Amino acid sequence: MKIPERNNVDQKDKWDLSKLFKTEQEWETALNNLNKEMGKVDQFRGTLGSSAARLKDFLDLMTGLEMLSERLGNYAFLKTSEDAGNSSNQDRMARYMRSASNLASALSFFNPELQSIDDTVMNEYLSDTLLKDYLITLKKILRFKPYILSDKEEKLLAMQSESNQTPSKVFSALTDVDLNFGEVETPEGKVPLSQSTFGMLLIHKDRSVRERAYKQFYAVFENHKNTLSSLYSGSVLLDTYKAKVRGYSSVRAMRLFPDNVPETVYDNLIDTIHRNLPLLHEYYSFRKKTLSVKSLKHWDVYVPLVQSVETHYTYEEAVETILKALSPLGEEYCSTIKTGLIGGWVDKYENKGKRSGAFSSGGYIGDPYILMNYKETVLRDLFTLAHEGGHSMHSWYSVRNNPFQHYSYTIFEAEVASTFNEQLTAKYLLDNAEDNTMKAYIIGKQLDDIIATIFRQTMFAEFEHKAHQAVEGGTPLTVDSIRTMYRSLLESYFGEEMDIEEVSDLEALRIPHFYRAYYVYKYATGLSAAIALSRKVLTGGEKERNDYLGFLKSGGSKYPLESLKAAGVDMESPAPIDDAMKVFKDLFTDLKEYLH
Repeated sequence: MKIPERNNVDQKDKWDLSKLFKTEQEWETALNNLNKEMGKVDQFRGTLGSSAARLKDFLDLMTGLEMLSERLGNYAFLKTSEDAGNSSNQDRMARYMRSASNLASALSFFNPELQSIDDTVMNEYLSDTLLKDYLITLKKILRFKPYILSDKEEKLLAMQSESNQTPSKVFSALTDVDLNFGEVETPEGKVPLSQSTFGMLLIHKDRSVRERAYKQFYAVFENHKNTLSSLYSGSVLLDTYKAKVRGYSSVRAMRLFPDNVPETVYDNLIDTIHRNLPLLHEYYSFRKKTLSVKSLKHWDVYVPLVQSVETHYTYEEAVETILKALSPLGEEYCSTIKTGLIGGWVDKYENKGKRSGAFSSGGYIGDPYILMNYKETVLRDLFTLAHEGGHSMHSWYSVRNNPFQHYSYTIFEAEVASTFNEQLTAKYLLDNAEDNTMKAYIIGKQLDDIIATIFRQTMFAEFEHKAHQAVEGGTPLTVDSIRTMYRSLLESYFGEEMDIEEVSDLEALRIPHFYRAYYVYKYATGLSAAIALSRKVLTGGEKERNDYLGFLKSGGSKYPLESLKAAGVDMESPAPIDDAMKVFKDLFTDLKEYLH
């Protein structure tokens, strides 16, 4: 099948960006207005503490500028995503990024100046009705006061921001561009081996293909292990430096502070997963037996245990299936997502130059757009559409129930709304499966998702915590120390059934999320919360549904643990993780029944 050029894609299969800007000229005019209006910012410098009215005037200006910038940036990003090869799209994105950088520079005085206002004066401002629309935002910013430095020190840190990205940028350039992984011979022909195709090859039904891909891939990392370990060590050193400079007790404390997440949540996750590792080990033993292999290798743990399932859902059929699955969420939710999925939110199919994968990108103005590369014979694409639809509906509710200044929810919360929809979709497909093979396939996918999102991300979280603790304790990270630390975790999580390769611990050097410290745990907590909430909605009534919808509506008005607790899930307790493990056990029991 020939991949079409962008201009040959049917309009009905494209997203409708007219709610952002109707014409290119309208975007240009808005960019000019942003550049012009940001010139007004400097007149407020040094005056924010003079009165509540003056502070409000500045916040009104800043909010308007940020709202316009978000709208401009979202349009530029979406246009680039639909066709990155289009020079006009590249030029538009570059010009927007320049303006956004100028805006950030112009507004950089705000935080230090706000924090410098006397506490007594600030408390008077916060009780003034003039600032009621900004109360949540101001209180969130003021929490950081103990960690804000002087103007000169903050300026120095800000000037380092671009150079601080060097480890991450070099890692991406090295692993995504410069490293040559060669090609892998498959029954279908030669396949170029890369970061993106590696995962696809590890689920190939031919075991020899999986083995070749694995060994060939990690041989390249072996040849560059010193460079990669130096990059990661540099990233951890930067994290440690920033935490010390600002006065945080640790990097973890610094990273969890913005979401107001206690460090005990992190520890609870790791401890609870450790208690349940025997269950994971039992699964790997079953996998070894089912695959009929003498020795379970790393290239055997991702391939689906059921491969004979064939499905075909047109895009429209996928939407109808998702709507039936999401019916417990009520009429408003279902009618809204239906209108969006078939009426302009989604860019549906692949075209030349289009970004791979899928995402949801919702702003305060415009629709919560979804990029897909939908394929009718790939059942996972139906789940992906449900997943991205969850993100988009989260945005839709957040926008309609919050002002711009605190409509944006955290990543901690975002992963709940998306995986919640996947849970309901899996339940519907399982209930309506035609035979045990299909049921086994769906259950196998759910088990794989829990392993990938809860077990595996917790292992990642445990590794990066150990790595940061080592550096904070004065122990440098080296190739050998990184590999030893990571191998110990591989042995712990995979258990005795896994025959771990000598190069397997090099996985520690290829995970891009490690350059965004203390981020991956949110995937594990997100899916755990989604499993708990989906079961509440499926087994409950109107109250449980409204509690969940209330979570979607809360946007950024609360801290994530507060919004989830209001919906009925206490993530400060180990209970949601334990409950997710019980679900894993029940699914595993069902899988064994269907496959034997």
